[in-house]
Amino acid sequence: MKKLLFFFMALMPFTLSAQYSLKGIVTDETGHSLDGVTITLSINHKNVLAVLTDMGNFTLNQMQKGTYQISATLIGYKPVVLSVPIPKDSLKIMMQSDSKALKEVTISFSKPVIERKADRVTFNVEQSIVASGGTAWDALTKAPGVLLTSTGTIIANQKDVQLYLDNKPLHLSGDDLSAYLQGIPSSLIAKIEVFSNPPASFEAEGASVINIITKKSKVLGFNTTINGGFTQATYGSSVIGSNFNYRKDKLNIYGGYSFTSRKNRFEKHDYVVYNSPGEYSYWDSPSYSILQYKTNNYRFGLDYQLTSQQVLGFLITGNNRTGNTMINTHTQVTNNFRTVPDSTLQTNGSTRQYNNQYAYNLNYNLQLDTNGQGLNLDLDYSPYRVNRQPYLNSHSFLSNGSPTSSPYYIYTPTTQNIDVYSAKLDYNYKTGKIWNFTSGFKYSSIKSQNNFDFYNNAGQQPLFLTANSNHFEYTENTASMYTSMSLSIGKWNLQGGLRGEHTRTKGYSITTNSQDKRQYFKLFPTFFALYKPDELNQLQFTYGYRIERPEYNRLNPARQYSNPYSYLVGNPSLRPAFVQNIELGYTYNKRYNLTAYYTATHDVFSNITIQDNINKVLYNTHQNLGLSLNTGIRLSTAFQLNSWWEMSTMLELYYQREKSAYQQGSYDYHQFSYDGNTTQSFTIDKLHGIKAELSVMYDSFGIQGIYKIGYNYNVDAGIKATVLNGQGTIKLSAGDIFNSNNYHVSVNYLNQNNGFFKRNDTRYGALSFSYRFGANIAAARKRNAGIDEEKQRTQ
Repeated sequence: MKKLLFFFMALMPFTLSAQYSLKGIVTDETGHSLDGVTITLSINHKNVLAVLTDMGNFTLNQMQKGTYQISATLIGYKPVVLSVPIPKDSLKIMMQSDSKALKEVTISFSKPVIERKADRVTFNVEQSIVASGGTAWDALTKAPGVLLTSTGTIIANQKDVQLYLDNKPLHLSGDDLSAYLQGIPSSLIAKIEVFSNPPASFEAEGASVINIITKKSKVLGFNTTINGGFTQATYGSSVIGSNFNYRKDKLNIYGGYSFTSRKNRFEKHDYVVYNSPGEYSYWDSPSYSILQYKTNNYRFGLDYQLTSQQVLGFLITGNNRTGNTMINTHTQVTNNFRTVPDSTLQTNGSTRQYNNQYAYNLNYNLQLDTNGQGLNLDLDYSPYRVNRQPYLNSHSFLSNGSPTSSPYYIYTPTTQNIDVYSAKLDYNYKTGKIWNFTSGFKYSSIKSQNNFDFYNNAGQQPLFLTANSNHFEYTENTASMYTSMSLSIGKWNLQGGLRGEHTRTKGYSITTNSQDKRQYFKLFPTFFALYKPDELNQLQFTYGYRIERPEYNRLNPARQYSNPYSYLVGNPSLRPAFVQNIELGYTYNKRYNLTAYYTATHDVFSNITIQDNINKVLYNTHQNLGLSLNTGIRLSTAFQLNSWWEMSTMLELYYQREKSAYQQGSYDYHQFSYDGNTTQSFTIDKLHGIKAELSVMYDSFGIQGIYKIGYNYNVDAGIKATVLNGQGTIKLSAGDIFNSNNYHVSVNYLNQNNGFFKRNDTRYGALSFSYRFGANIAAARKRNAGIDEEKQRTQ
């Protein structure tokens, strides 16, 4: 413990001396603070520094003794120029409105749909037509390099991801994650940032990071936006939402609410070949399922400025979901290569589900000086509750229609209660013009209780079966500390970081009185280097070492049946996986980007199948395998071909290797794969804001562990127009036009021969409308709650 404490203390940066600094505030004639004002510092008619005000406040650093000129400019206000002697403690600038300038000046600026930087790709959702009109989930799956796998997980640039919402990790996965994001209208999303190799400012969790940023207003007043959309796929779905922000004096209140009603149909076609000595059996199982749910998402927060250096804030978010899933499967069993099925298995199931998740955050920010030194404290609590009520009825028949066995009726109610506590302290410090430091502590405690009861419903009264039930508890406690520093000197920008995490876990099955304990300490370094020999050329190198922890549902040993011969079961002995990321990139003229990358995941955990050819049983579980390797090159470009045509394109060629011992053998699979995507934006009528968009994606064959994955592609198109004097926007879009975004997965390994084809309900038409009214308003203060990393893994 002493060695661990010494390591933590050694990471903290030392405080260095500072030069003169000036802190100021900019207001209008009524005394309201002005946000986004450009403050320019100059001496002897030479500009030295330029900054933007944040909620009216600004700080000018690294000044020598003397007289400086300070100017303040903002559209709609008369410019202000002052002569200020230094040293000086503080400065207040008042700006007068200029209504004449507002009438004469028209600002026309539009961000491109996709922006590419050295460390990220930004998908500007509010500029995209095809990503609008639906939900945040729809927008996420249209971001460049982002794919939804056949198992329902999100990957980015061929790597697993940690998902963030407004710089805060979303600790959900699987169906819960998709349901949560499908409850948020995409019209509330400003942009999605995709980090292929995340910097040290992010948690160590996840091989890559996706950060979803919601819309926020930036200046004073009151502002409300309402949004609505209707989507027609197989069935109709609708979403409506609103957010608001109000700030007066020292108090800032903000919030939002959205309601989603969604109904989707999914088709799946499974097959299993049971091949044993003297017997061959082919099981063909086409099925369809209908998922219907209603979701309420809401957020409410406030910030209160105690003093000019201190802010106290509170934030609560909630998600309530009620849903029902119905599934119908018709399995035909053909033995010994006959042409007519020998028997059939008819299975019907329904699951009623209730989800409630809340997050409470209390935060405090203290600015220690005018040189950027400050502390931020977050205290968090998040309870998550799930109640599932699955019913399954299965009947077996011979080819002549007579039953082969008694009906299989089961009822398996499940409850899951997860409580997450977290405390986080961050310290920021800047010294000179070239050094920046950030350090912090975090402690989190998680407890998950899972109750799975198994009832046989074939008789007149439900019969509880203790042997098939399971009560499982999982606890995880993690203490971590990090530091990062950046250096800007000459043509070089350097950034390095180091994070240390000490984790203790325990999985305990009350039913079987068995437990699995672990304790480990790991260091996670990151490094980023950028070299700009001139304005046209740029070279960058990044390295990161990260961890992937299994989601809580993967650890739960309870069995979830889809029919009497097939089920899904978790593995409480799963270990975390560790990932090494290396990237070398070159950028020319800020438009053309070429990146070579190498990603190796050791001790990777994955879905696997276990096939029993004797008893004709197939089940899915999770297991740590060996090595998963991806290495390749990525070429991307984004530019404007002419005044009405913008284009962004990415092409990628990569090599995959999956190697592991598995069951009684081993595998070493190799695969060259490629993918690409392009987004074309067309301005049809600039005066009326009419624009069109076309987006195309293709992903070739690939591998994942023992799974062989087929190709798929997707084509989307849309058109939008601004209405009601620019305050409203109407959009019409079509998704997956050719109904081609499907999954083909197969397993052919040792004695296993199975697979499936899955068709998602992704072909749709969508119509959406948004309207903004009210005056402008100051943006809500951003914060990264300490609890958010853990919430991503809840089920």
